[in-house]
Amino acid sequence: MAALAGVSQKTVSRVVNDEPKVSQEARERVETAIAQLSYRPDQRAGSLRRNTTSDTIGVVVSSVANPFAAAVNRAIENEAATRGVAVLASSTDDNPEREQPTVEALLRRRVDGLVITASLPNQGYLHAEQSFGTPLVFVDRAPTGIEADVVMSDHEKGAAVGTRHLVEHGHRRIAYLGDLDSIQSARSRRAGFLAEIGRHGIPTGDCHTVMGVHDEATATAAAISLLDLAEPPTAIFSSQNLLTVGVIKALRQRGLERTVALVGFDDLPLADLLAPALTVVAQNPERIGALAADLLFDRLDGTDTPTKTHIIPTELIPRGSGEIHPATA
Repeated sequence: MAALAGVSQKTVSRVVNDEPKVSQEARERVETAIAQLSYRPDQRAGSLRRNTTSDTIGVVVSSVANPFAAAVNRAIENEAATRGVAVLASSTDDNPEREQPTVEALLRRRVDGLVITASLPNQGYLHAEQSFGTPLVFVDRAPTGIEADVVMSDHEKGAAVGTRHLVEHGHRRIAYLGDLDSIQSARSRRAGFLAEIGRHGIPTGDCHTVMGVHDEATATAAAISLLDLAEPPTAIFSSQNLLTVGVIKALRQRGLERTVALVGFDDLPLADLLAPALTVVAQNPERIGALAADLLFDRLDGTDTPTKTHIIPTELIPRGSGEIHPATA
């Protein structure tokens, strides 16, 4: 690296360790060399560890506040524990700007492989790491710009099934609350919703579609705005579990929890204890996490079969809130 940058090894060391007394010109030459060589510091070098593996894997989830992500991570940890492997987990809160720094922070700790929930529109930045032999598995969303194993729910079909359930119970004014449009799974669920209302001949103008709703508070505010319309929806499809919590709060604030039907994508703890109990399109985070871990360890054990996308079916669980019929005039 020093030769490529045309500087001394000491200068390279100072740049890598972000020490002072390096000219801007020399620093830029070293940083260019670092990029060309795809170099990253080895934090194990100081302890002179000579083993070729670290017995750790990295997991990047969307948000630790999301029960789905927590369940996926727990399933990965369970599989890793059977192999004596530790899990280093971090979250991006679905902020694209945090994905690459989070991944690189784990790689600097020399994890043996990575399970990633993508938030950036492109994961091509991992080409060099993959060429070094680091296995990658993506969960919940397929990567772009790189080939890797994927484990994800059938987002589009699941949303269609939930929407059909509301239509079959007599609803035509169905509101849809969706997550950030930058999230691949959010776009797939919206596509499933729109396709299903189209199959039933329901004009899209009769169904309000609100995207960019990412947390409980914004979901509550969005749902209240919809419920206060002159012609409010008779049913709501909430496409993410945190959004569903927000919608439940809005319905209760307006006293409409037994009048407006609700189907949520993804199950919630204690959903069956609500009144009415919550109807959901349930994912299987335990299966997703366990399969992702198995695929990663298979790659670490030397499996070199072509990468594959594994689609895990969802399940409609009727409990009461999705079976409310629209009020008659």
